Amino acid sequence: MKLKDKGFLLSKNKYNENSAIAEFYTENNGKISGIIFGATSTKIKNFLLIGNNFSIELNSKNQNRAGYFKIEIDKIFTPHFLDHKIKLNCIIYSLNLIKILTAENQANKKIYNQLFKLFELLNNDIWIKKFIFWELEVIKLVGYDINFNDYVDKNSKSNKNGYIYALDGSKEIPTFLLNDQNSKIDYSELKDGLKIVGDFLNKTVLSPNNINFPTSRNEFTKLI
Repeated sequence: MKLKDKGFLLSKNKYNENSAIAEFYTENNGKISGIIFGATSTKIKNFLLIGNNFSIELNSKNQNRAGYFKIEIDKIFTPHFLDHKIKLNCIIYSLNLIKILTAENQANKKIYNQLFKLFELLNNDIWIKKFIFWELEVIKLVGYDINFNDYVDKNSKSNKNGYIYALDGSKEIPTFLLNDQNSKIDYSELKDGLKIVGDFLNKTVLSPNNINFPTSRNEFTKLI
């Protein structure tokens, strides 16, 4: 079997001294995995960074054996953020999120296109806010949507500016999650927004499917 596509590198793990097992999220075939021989060679290792986009060819003898990749770099993304610790950790988490939420060989072009949007938003002045909605969109694309307007008491406002109480009074929800028009958001609101989305991800998506909450998200949010 021979498969040709374009895809983002989601992960790579050492296979032997010179090779690596890699996972890509591709445009037409979803998440696929295989072996990259010579992954430690100078020709390959300098651009074999998660988040970069590649033209790939996967060759395998049958479905029960791991195939091997031939790859060529198509677009470089991650190296532009190597000196920005928070954004780099955001990239690591985002790729991990797609890795754990998607199944092998199930194509979803919208998820593939979300990865281009990720690198676009990282260059925006309000990138953290945009990332929160990016994360919610990824979660929605795998079948779990939330409308925060359904969970707030619109007749009751918090004592904190920019917040509104949940219907049960247990949480104060930043209003930017209800209305994306508010551009003046401080870091405390962004951190609370990230926490609320993280709780939704864990309780609604991950825990019911026996998936561990990614430590990469905790490492990212601690930096904000």
